Amino acid sequence: MDRVKDSKQPAEERIKNFNEVAHGYTEKQAVAEAGRCLQCKKPPCVKGCPVEIDIPGFIKKIKEKKFEEALDVIYKTNLLPAVCGRVCPQETQCEILCVLGKKGAPVAIGKLERFVADRGGKSMSCPVASAGAAAGQKVAVVGSGPAGLTCAAELAKCGVKVTVFEALHAPGGVLIYGIPEFRLPKKTVNGEIELLEKLGAEIKTDVIVGRTVTIDDVFEMGYKAVFIGSGAGLPSFMGVPGENLLRVYSANEFLTRVNLMKGYLFPEYDTPVTTGEKVAVIGGGNVAMDSARSALRLGAKEVTVLYRRTGKEMPARKEEFEHAVEEGIKFVFLVQPLEVIGDENGYVKGIKVIHNKLGEPDESGRCRPVPVEGTEEVLPVDSVIVAIGQNPSPLIPLTYKKLATGRKGNIIVNDETCETNIPGIFAGGDIATGAATVISAMGMGRTAAKSIMKYLSAKKD
Repeated sequence: MDRVKDSKQPAEERIKNFNEVAHGYTEKQAVAEAGRCLQCKKPPCVKGCPVEIDIPGFIKKIKEKKFEEALDVIYKTNLLPAVCGRVCPQETQCEILCVLGKKGAPVAIGKLERFVADRGGKSMSCPVASAGAAAGQKVAVVGSGPAGLTCAAELAKCGVKVTVFEALHAPGGVLIYGIPEFRLPKKTVNGEIELLEKLGAEIKTDVIVGRTVTIDDVFEMGYKAVFIGSGAGLPSFMGVPGENLLRVYSANEFLTRVNLMKGYLFPEYDTPVTTGEKVAVIGGGNVAMDSARSALRLGAKEVTVLYRRTGKEMPARKEEFEHAVEEGIKFVFLVQPLEVIGDENGYVKGIKVIHNKLGEPDESGRCRPVPVEGTEEVLPVDSVIVAIGQNPSPLIPLTYKKLATGRKGNIIVNDETCETNIPGIFAGGDIATGAATVISAMGMGRTAAKSIMKYLSAKKD
């Protein structure tokens, strides 16, 4: 009943490169792991998947060595299996509901999904659904992150003419600019985006909806509906003195420079990213892990993650935390920054922190960190990366004020349909929820596509 383990780069080697850490299953390993699935008649794992993949169905095909058919099963509800297999938090979604997990390790659903996608992606084409009443009508999708790509794929499969508008110079959203190469290779993302284009969707980069064109312009161009999936690209800061010093980065800027602008290949690409020898990363989520591990690969000799709670409360995936520890990343828990300290030239030279103890639970259900007076200290560092969360991108709500928004700047939508308060405008992903997971954004994109189909069909009637 033990889970089949895949191989990965040794820590002492991978900290010197940006190549993918996990190697993934071989055919033999995948078939063996698929054989562990109990093929439940009422599979609870499916209930944990935001895009409702037929998990026992594709695993059964793997066991039978029908790998292309396994990919067909996944493609019915998910066009991004190679992405999801790598970055989705399966351990808290589908796998946590696996029956095997009650007495041992659950089936490695994510690793099996990745195996199928990596093996079959080169030769497969996505099955197109029969055209519905909305076929031929034009829909605009704002943002090419996981929500936008999923919405566009579902619409394109039904014959809708979809145009995806992307503000940056490369499509993929957070999949491209926010997740490092060693966790999600760019070629993997690009391969799945190419599949979307094969379905007939058009992707236009360097178009900033809200600046280059407005929402009203989009409707005037003949689009009958708009899906907004512009993500959570607005960084949060600590609000402490010294955050404007040189070598203080938001995680958004740091990871964008490293990933999308290929700072990790400097000087081959003209995007220098300097860290110095000692780096402090503030935060405890996956973005903090990505930032810390990227800084190490860029040449930092010592990288320390500072988190205000304990490791138990840290929101990062267990696997990412374990990889960081293997690579030599240091963790200091129960501390929070009070000030970033600079030298005479305006560069970071230290960070002043105070130690915490855990108090009563807050609205998140986690124990609130309470500062302990008299425990302040200064840690010598050369740079600080702030990874304490992202907020919804503000541009569209600021330039199209008809949209109802929440207190954090998120676009308010109907949870069941992803409709906004404006007919014909839908939204989903981080712009609606705040920073969340790739798969939850995809789930909203799929929900929105269904709603848009109904909306277009009703208008045509």
